[in-house]
Amino acid sequence: MPCCQCRSKLISSPDSPHQPQLILFDCDGTLTHSHQLIVHVMQRAFVDAQCQSPADVLVMGVIGLSLPVAVRQLLRQSGQAMAFADAIVERFRDYYRQAEQEIVLYPDVIETLELLQARGYWMGVVTGKSRSGLERVLERFDLKRFFAVWRTADCCHSKPHPAMALECMDEMGVTAQQTTLVGDADFDMQMAKAAHVRAIGVSFGVASAEALYQQGATQVVDAFAELQACFSPLN
Repeated sequence: MPCCQCRSKLISSPDSPHQPQLILFDCDGTLTHSHQLIVHVMQRAFVDAQCQSPADVLVMGVIGLSLPVAVRQLLRQSGQAMAFADAIVERFRDYYRQAEQEIVLYPDVIETLELLQARGYWMGVVTGKSRSGLERVLERFDLKRFFAVWRTADCCHSKPHPAMALECMDEMGVTAQQTTLVGDADFDMQMAKAAHVRAIGVSFGVASAEALYQQGATQVVDAFAELQACFSPLN
């Protein structure tokens, strides 16, 4: 699947004898506290499309997938007709756009990204969101200044396929050994494993620490600020 160019200019490059290091962040459930809103909006979209509303735990289990893939999986799990998928996707997008002002960043996201950038790391975003949805988040919270590259599910294969990570690595000219992925969901850990990159889980999103370790996380943090201890200065 060809991927659109979803990147900003490289903000800064490490001025040090060390090899560049790239940190790829998931968005929903990692940078932003949004999973509860996603659950509510998904259930509303199903009901308005005259479908049975999926349970909270089922919706939590598809967060991180691209929206069409997530909806089809939820329909399949409940034995409902795939013919409803397009209507549900359309309603979800409309309702989510109306409600997304409720989204907030997790504590210490800005301070931690500032520190990692000052330590010489390149950073990017790999997300199941659409490009327009991600750009709204980055603009609203003034996050574009931190990220040199990003990939979204409307221009790449959905997680857990490794394409998002691999394309970011290729664009930035780094290897798997120079790359770390940070995320909150099983799909993030699975994508990292498929791309052969280090995976760090965050336990404050959709998956438990135990589940993240089971899916391949080398470390799990319980607060975003704890990531500061995972990345030593490069400069």
